Amino acid sequence: MYTERASRLSGAVVWTNVPSGPDAARILPDGCMDLLWHEGRLLVAGPDTRAHLAEGPSGRWAGVRFYPGTAPALLGVPAHELRDRRVELADLWPAARVRQLTARVNAAADQAGALERLALERAAGTAPPDPLLRRVVAALAAGRPVAETADALGLGARALHRRSLAAFGYGPKTLARILRLRRALALARGGVPLAETAARAGYADQAHLSREVRRLTGLAPSALLGRR
Repeated sequence: MYTERASRLSGAVVWTNVPSGPDAARILPDGCMDLLWHEGRLLVAGPDTRAHLAEGPSGRWAGVRFYPGTAPALLGVPAHELRDRRVELADLWPAARVRQLTARVNAAADQAGALERLALERAAGTAPPDPLLRRVVAALAAGRPVAETADALGLGARALHRRSLAAFGYGPKTLARILRLRRALALARGGVPLAETAARAGYADQAHLSREVRRLTGLAPSALLGRR
């Protein structure tokens, strides 16, 4: 069972999950990075360019999902170095410090809350992320073209691409595709027919929507949405 709540860290989400079936292991790309706790270990989930299929034992998971573009400043590593990867936090931070943090989270009654406190402490001692990044996310999430977004922010295409790699893990066109997928899924899950969903989310037509859903999630829209 999956539960989530808004975090005290701006834009972040605190969540827990105990997978209960085969579909629960399919994690869809969302432009975000996560700090994870699983069976006594601290890990980091990098930005995905496609659905991630979790392998190994299920067990309980807890996490903090950071707003797109904000995790690299907290973790001290460019997002593109973690693209499509799950890594031990000890691979990024000093091992002795991670052992202390792991013991603290393991001892907590609420691992998700302990992760949130860890993230808040880290944020308090870290320079805030570039506010321009939120403007990039907001523009692309609203369906604005990449070139128009770059012009509105006073950036050249190369500068926007360079900043996007470091902050999001991939270029702005990939981020735009992922955010468009999130718009489409929100509409479809709200009961909007797929043809209308495609038009409202910014796809050329329903066939275009279907192709993109398959590329990014590995499933047809009907399978992903649980429709026959």
